[in-house]
Amino acid sequence: MSNLSPSFEIKPIEKQWYALYTKGRHEKSVDLELKKKGIESFLPLRKIKRRWSDRVTTVEEPLFSSYVFVKTGGDKATEVIRSKGAVCFVSVNARPVQIRPEVIEALKSILESQIAVDPFPYLNAGSRVIVKSGIFKGVEGFIARKDQKRCRLVISIDALKASISIEVDSALVEKV
Repeated sequence: MSNLSPSFEIKPIEKQWYALYTKGRHEKSVDLELKKKGIESFLPLRKIKRRWSDRVTTVEEPLFSSYVFVKTGGDKATEVIRSKGAVCFVSVNARPVQIRPEVIEALKSILESQIAVDPFPYLNAGSRVIVKSGIFKGVEGFIARKDQKRCRLVISIDALKASISIEVDSALVEKV
């Protein structure tokens, strides 16, 4: 089971991607502070329309509420945790869970494509698939819904127990 423990054990020099849990609504400030410190971070944002009584506006909000991805080694782990708004690394048994670089690259690719991306409940079971061609080639996920032409593909980040969903052509996916 995942644990959001403040204690951590990261190899001294090896830089890997990790999920950093933040205080609520502090994701952007933590991301900015990490970048100012020269620490590579990634905050996936999505654009949504918000309606107020007098106007509708487009805002950017984190795709995964209270999480920022950070690429670090043990030499900078303490500096990451000491960032204002940072709480702890997502960890299991006091060891931060590494996020595979392919997952980060897939997220970046999806966000760069500017398609609509929505958070999706984490799935424990389902048919695991991979996209065989097109702009999402190589992206793995679960089928949440499928009709004759389109399917809803859910891409999960296990360490966060969070997912996003996209629609792809049914002919482009195959079972892993």
